[in-house]
Amino acid sequence: MNYTFDESSGVEGTASQFFRLQEELDTLKPLLSKVVDEVLKSAVSKYPILVIHQEKNLDLGVPVYNAVGTGNKWNVHISTLEDFYKKGLIKPDKIDAFRRLYKDPKDWFTLFVLSDLGAQFIFISRSNAKKN
Repeated sequence: MNYTFDESSGVEGTASQFFRLQEELDTLKPLLSKVVDEVLKSAVSKYPILVIHQEKNLDLGVPVYNAVGTGNKWNVHISTLEDFYKKGLIKPDKIDAFRRLYKDPKDWFTLFVLSDLGAQFIFISRSNAKKN
């Protein structure tokens, strides 16, 4: 896997692609909230990361949503900063920069989106996410 964190790379991509992704994930917000809250509550990490992808087999994080047969094209895995570090996706000298960019997971979803544009970190507001 060739994806690595670089704080100088584009964080949000183009506006139209960002809004399209946000719309597609809107129906998943309750599930995403539940998964992120569980990571925080169980003290697994202070830095949950939702991996959004269309890969068939992705060895990153734990699968929480499989889009096959749902009408949604995005699969979701839950991961953490610590997992990204262990897999070499965030180098030791970039951890502090990542933490500075990272937004409060109680208010924001941190997405690592793998698409035809490459890999990008995107932050989407958790507002309007129904809490279960």
